[in-house]
Amino acid sequence: MTSKQKKLFKKLVQHVGLILFTFIMLYPLLWMVGSSFKESSAVFIDAHKLFPEEWHFSNYVEGWKGFADISFTTFYKNTFIIVTIATIGSILSSTVIAYGFARIQFRFKKTWFAIMMMTMMLPFEMIMIPQYVMFNWFGWVDTYLPLIVPTFFGIPFFIFLILQFMRTIPKELDQAARIDGCNTITIFTRIIVPLVVPAMMTAAIFSFYWRWDDFMAPLLYLQTPTKYPVSLALKLFSDPEAVTNWGAMFAMTTLSLLPIMIIFFIFQRYIVEGISTSGLKG
Repeated sequence: MTSKQKKLFKKLVQHVGLILFTFIMLYPLLWMVGSSFKESSAVFIDAHKLFPEEWHFSNYVEGWKGFADISFTTFYKNTFIIVTIATIGSILSSTVIAYGFARIQFRFKKTWFAIMMMTMMLPFEMIMIPQYVMFNWFGWVDTYLPLIVPTFFGIPFFIFLILQFMRTIPKELDQAARIDGCNTITIFTRIIVPLVVPAMMTAAIFSFYWRWDDFMAPLLYLQTPTKYPVSLALKLFSDPEAVTNWGAMFAMTTLSLLPIMIIFFIFQRYIVEGISTSGLKG
């Protein structure tokens, strides 16, 4: 076997291995999509089959009808309201805070930054009860406020991500802008923000994904079914006192993944650019 043939054989083995690995990783997703077209009673009977012998497109129609005259149109609308406002709030506030840590000198800056970073280590289970008590005292339970308002005070991971990106921007730009008569706010809005758009977009994609996929927070704070997001509405399919419509549940679960996949494929270049550039300078 010549050296050229050995290289071709090595590439062939690599590609076959990658294809098999990709199939293994995607198998649960493919199984879910296939099950969304199966008859509900056959989902687990024919669990070994990836796709059904008889396709039931009616699962999507039945699933979209929802429960108690509340269709998934309402659930999707609620989700988009929560996700959109929370994402805007988290990105705007995190960018402002990151700019403060990156460019503004104030007392105990390193101490406050260390405290902020330590909050990333707190598990949600530790602050879940104190937050619920506080929001209940505010009268915010069964509203969207507990899901939205905290995002307007910054997200530590996003602050760190955007801060690292800002550190790659030369401070000479700030000095040149001040010579031209710009103040701190003008420098932030006209110079810094346009340059950190990749990091902001990366944070926005993560925020969209996390808020869209969030289940525990809506479960804690929302009590009225008409206010449920999609993540919480999917739980309604699994009723221990009734027969679960597995086909419809998998159909709606499949649809719930579409917005995330669309957002990811459209803005994936920002993820790569934002994360890679944020790590260039400590």
